[in-house]
Amino acid sequence: MIPHGPDVVETLPRRWNTPPAAPPACRHTLTEHARLEWRTTDGGDPATTIQDFLTTHGLPVTDLTRPAHHDPTGICGASLYVSAAAGALITGAPPGPPTPAPALPDIAVVIHTHTDHPTPPAPPTTAPWWLGPWQPSWTPDQHATAVDTVRAAIARGDVYQVNLVGHAAAPYTGDPLPALARLGTLPGARYGGTLHGHGWALGCASPETLVEVTAGRIHTRPIKGTRPATTQGHRELLDSAKERAEHVMIVDLERNDLARIARTGSVQVDELFTVRRWCDLWQAESTISATAADGLGLADLLRAVCPGGSVTGAPKHAALTHIATTEPVGRGASMGALGWVGPGHLDLGLTIRTAAADPHRLHLWAGGGITWDSDPQAEVAEAAAKAAPLRAALAHP
Repeated sequence: MIPHGPDVVETLPRRWNTPPAAPPACRHTLTEHARLEWRTTDGGDPATTIQDFLTTHGLPVTDLTRPAHHDPTGICGASLYVSAAAGALITGAPPGPPTPAPALPDIAVVIHTHTDHPTPPAPPTTAPWWLGPWQPSWTPDQHATAVDTVRAAIARGDVYQVNLVGHAAAPYTGDPLPALARLGTLPGARYGGTLHGHGWALGCASPETLVEVTAGRIHTRPIKGTRPATTQGHRELLDSAKERAEHVMIVDLERNDLARIARTGSVQVDELFTVRRWCDLWQAESTISATAADGLGLADLLRAVCPGGSVTGAPKHAALTHIATTEPVGRGASMGALGWVGPGHLDLGLTIRTAAADPHRLHLWAGGGITWDSDPQAEVAEAAAKAAPLRAALAHP
């Protein structure tokens, strides 16, 4: 039997979320005004559902190029979460195997207004925090075999690159929200924050921008290429022909994604293969930007960028088909999007380095991009290295 006490997420008192990318001046003065939760079984078009809900509540998302201003007395903006499965459906690809955390919605939109009465501190829980052993959904050998399966698909010419993601779950007792909130304090967590609802919660430590739109200018910042954060690791990452080829492939994919929604000739690469640090890892990041086409709405933006190319592969649809048949369980809260939609500004992080809680278990996902030159054992080790800082933060009492 999985142990659980009275303070699991389904019985927690209602508390404020700490949405990533919310305006800093408003972040601690927000209150929930309205909420949408959607699952893939609900039917309909996810992108249109999101846009219509935001529009109904006064957020101007049918034309992201139109100037808009923040109202300190009205609707501030909205937290937006999109699962990997919803992202695949948005782009017309298979959603993948069933999620191991069905308590989580596939889309959550939380409309926020301002309050003069910030949330009081949460009462202390009665049960101490305890996190049990992690149980993976595939063994290291199964992960390595999946890498070889992708390499065979690349050899046949089916794909050029596929991102493989593994999952693990651990039982817990106590309140999971402080543990999930700790993820946002990890070094390099550009999209650190939490979001939760009845029976579910997620915490994010992502460094990666899926898409940002400000004043009609679109940015995406794919991350691809990892080494330990040592002097030698920095040198190895810069010198690795394999990592650079993998990275440039995704840059090209995301240039094409932006070109679908940009003014002709406006797409450009502002930075290419810049090495930045996340926790104890070096990672290579590029910045791609474009001017939004006239009248670009949120639904079309999501159709162009979801799911993110750095967590799918190239070509995107072919990679998603291989992912759906190769990974043992769904990606749940990971490899999707989480961030903020406000008047005149949208900023969504890619939910890598993300964990989720259902009433009885924490869930964590990690993986990496597979190319013909990938070494199966090295890929298994890289996924473990990405998960290690999150496991350590979640285990902290």
